[in-house]
Amino acid sequence: MKLSSTQLADKTLFALKKPSIDFFDANISGNVIVDIEHEGQTEISIEQQTSLNKIEALDLKLLQHFHSIIKLQPALTRQLVSFQANKPRPSYRWYKYKEAFSAALIEYLLSQYGIASGKVLDPFAGSGTTLFAASAYGLDADGIELLPIGQQIIYARKCLEREFAKKDFATLNRWITDHPWRKTKEKKTLSSLRITDGAYSQETLDSIERYIGALHHKNERVRLVLQFALLCILESISFTRKDGQYLRWDYRSGRRQGARPFDKGAILDFDKAICDKIKDIRHDLQSTNGDSDLFPTKILQGDINLFNGSCLDIMPTLPNRSYNAVMTSPPYCNRYDYTRTYALELALLDVGEKELTKLRQEMVSCTVENRAKDLLQINPKWTDAIEAAESQELLQTILRYLEDEKAQGRLNNNGIPRMVRGYFYEMACVISECRRVLKQNALLFMVNDNVRYAGASISVDLILSSIAEKLGFHVENILVLPNGKGNSSQQMGKHGRNPLRKCVYVWRKI
Repeated sequence: MKLSSTQLADKTLFALKKPSIDFFDANISGNVIVDIEHEGQTEISIEQQTSLNKIEALDLKLLQHFHSIIKLQPALTRQLVSFQANKPRPSYRWYKYKEAFSAALIEYLLSQYGIASGKVLDPFAGSGTTLFAASAYGLDADGIELLPIGQQIIYARKCLEREFAKKDFATLNRWITDHPWRKTKEKKTLSSLRITDGAYSQETLDSIERYIGALHHKNERVRLVLQFALLCILESISFTRKDGQYLRWDYRSGRRQGARPFDKGAILDFDKAICDKIKDIRHDLQSTNGDSDLFPTKILQGDINLFNGSCLDIMPTLPNRSYNAVMTSPPYCNRYDYTRTYALELALLDVGEKELTKLRQEMVSCTVENRAKDLLQINPKWTDAIEAAESQELLQTILRYLEDEKAQGRLNNNGIPRMVRGYFYEMACVISECRRVLKQNALLFMVNDNVRYAGASISVDLILSSIAEKLGFHVENILVLPNGKGNSSQQMGKHGRNPLRKCVYVWRKI
């Protein structure tokens, strides 16, 4: 028997909830008493069990509230909502920005929801996928990005596609054939951070510093692009690999290793890596525009504008009712610290230790090192947003549970409650600003993951959608990917293997 999309969604949602739940009382208007079987976990106290039961009951209540608009969307594969689908695409494939979603996702959403004109905003622009995909669709696009690596990717790509001249391409060709960094006596010392010291072999470091020295004699456009090409290869020529919350170090680095030394595999030769990257850039631009000899023909595209800084600072400065859509993916509440995973790139861009710490604190709270922000000092008009977070019952119950776990010494990091609280309160302010800058009836699309801490599954999708309702959005859809993502091995070892929903939220300003 073929199942309807609603039936498929019901089956998937059941699978993506805790699979081992027995309901003794399912009166949704009151309390739901839930007995949770934690398969394979160490023993937990009655107090912990009671708190987790309450969280599950409130979660189920909120799930029932949104039940009719939560839809399984088979077209939304994990590849589509991640960088994976960008790998074969010209231009998007140049830099592997692991946290990006794909251009195909933007195209899919614009087509499915009939957005054909106007201006789009991405408050967390990252590597600029929303900006370039929307622009190619004929829309103007504004982005906000805090990290210098994201800013440089966007500036370089915009320069290549819209400002590069024929003579600039000729310069790139000479760099491929002549290797001018091998002939220069000028070197520029590569900046380093404590977490990047020793990331390259001495031979590779010498090549990088000669390359930087040689490119400084070129015009601004060529310098930008040559530096961008270098940013694209840093990980592949280093002893490191980006791995979630940090950089992993290959055993050849000489750094202390754990019980199982890490081998990242081949470490690329500098000359080959940089020449191949410049060739890729040249090839993509020429093949996309069908002109292998002359400067690529300009294609009619929407304008792209980038604001550098935190969206919490910049969004309040944007005019009311000025955007036809918001399309974004904020940092997830998963402890990932982009200032660490992108440390090689930030060091190349001359970000020092103090600036790194400042960037980490300016990010929307997503790491255990984020301190609490004074949101009303940033913008006194956010009282309604803060109240929306304060009155969200499931969120407040989760926060109390995490604080209790901290007090009992049961958390693996005492910064988790502060991070989770900061994440939702700050996102409430972002949601409030998105509503203000959207035109009436316009849509907000957000890609996000649910998370889990201390055995409590945190339904980010339901909590943020509930907050969005209180702030003046109609929750039109919560589009669920067919396969949930797994929680951490540490969580699975203690609390069992429970998949977590990954979704695209669709909210309409009313």
